[in-house]
Amino acid sequence: MPITEQQLLQILPNARPVAGIFLPALNRAMARFKINSRLRASAFLAQVGHESGHLRSLVENLNYSADALARTWPTRFTALSSAAYARQPEKIANKVYADRMANGPESSGDGWRYRGRGLIQLTGRSNYRAAADGLDLPLIDKPEMLEQPESACQSAAWWWAQNGLNELADDGKFEAITRKINGGLNGQADRLALYERALKVLV
Repeated sequence: MPITEQQLLQILPNARPVAGIFLPALNRAMARFKINSRLRASAFLAQVGHESGHLRSLVENLNYSADALARTWPTRFTALSSAAYARQPEKIANKVYADRMANGPESSGDGWRYRGRGLIQLTGRSNYRAAADGLDLPLIDKPEMLEQPESACQSAAWWWAQNGLNELADDGKFEAITRKINGGLNGQADRLALYERALKVLV
């Protein structure tokens, strides 16, 4: 069930400047990974719409203040240490993602190289490698490919299918989908509003 540009804009109105670019890529990715029913498509579009700011943000924003760093990553920053990293996105990424998800130490630059990208923010060398294998794309050598609409959509739909989210969507378990993507329920009110709108549009 391919979606139309009109439907996409009814669900994600702020996507207007990029809707025409994303529409064919979204339809190809959704067809490839069987996001092919009203329930599946509604849940998928709501989640990727929230994660990407209506398809307009494909790279993680790591421009944190000192206070925000200490609040967001209390195990990695103190009120004192956060000042040395504040408003330095590359330095922040290298610290917070060091020695996790198959990334090297802070000095390796892997945290920045494999920061969140795509419609569902794929993060860390291990996730990039899995997506590279699943999609047959050179994402380890060219991580910035996930900033292009085609790869951004393919990686999101691949991750969705890999994590059993079609089945959760079939069962109407939208909160469980958010927890899989987010690790918690950040932004759930917005995600839910987009989902309910999508269900009305995709009839």
